[in-house]
Amino acid sequence: MSNQPLFDFTVDKLSKTVTIIRAFDAPLSIVWDAFTKAELLDQWLAPKPLKCKTKYMDFRVGGKRFYAMVSPEGQEYWSLQEYTSITPKTHFKMYNAFADKDENPELTGSEWDHTFSEHNGKTIVNITIYNESLERLERILDGFTQGMKMSLQNLDELLANLPGK
Repeated sequence: MSNQPLFDFTVDKLSKTVTIIRAFDAPLSIVWDAFTKAELLDQWLAPKPLKCKTKYMDFRVGGKRFYAMVSPEGQEYWSLQEYTSITPKTHFKMYNAFADKDENPELTGSEWDHTFSEHNGKTIVNITIYNESLERLERILDGFTQGMKMSLQNLDELLANLPGK
């Protein structure tokens, strides 16, 4: 019997979407905070050995987050996110694009739709990511798949050590 948490990662190239469903052994309010507060996001989002650093984050509709994943050698990989819809503790949407250090986004990005729910003492996070181009999806897919799996494992470790868990 596996002790691994629920994890479903589905790619649909026809619709240019990736769907991730993941269960966490933590209360919804704590998992929500881990996805919506910069000081927590920076602790788990980057797959090791990368580190995450948020330059700024304004979690409100129309607000933005500008952050980088930083390699051990100091190479920075920047992203810009804009929050387009927020229903506290249950749902948020954002537009995500890779960017340069001066906040100039790449022309194609992706729309992320996050839904949070509680079932049998676990928090279920459902993320649907729509890519504006199939080329973008195919270009990032291998690294994204491995990186996201590592990031979510980082989140498991962080949640296990947070107060209130």
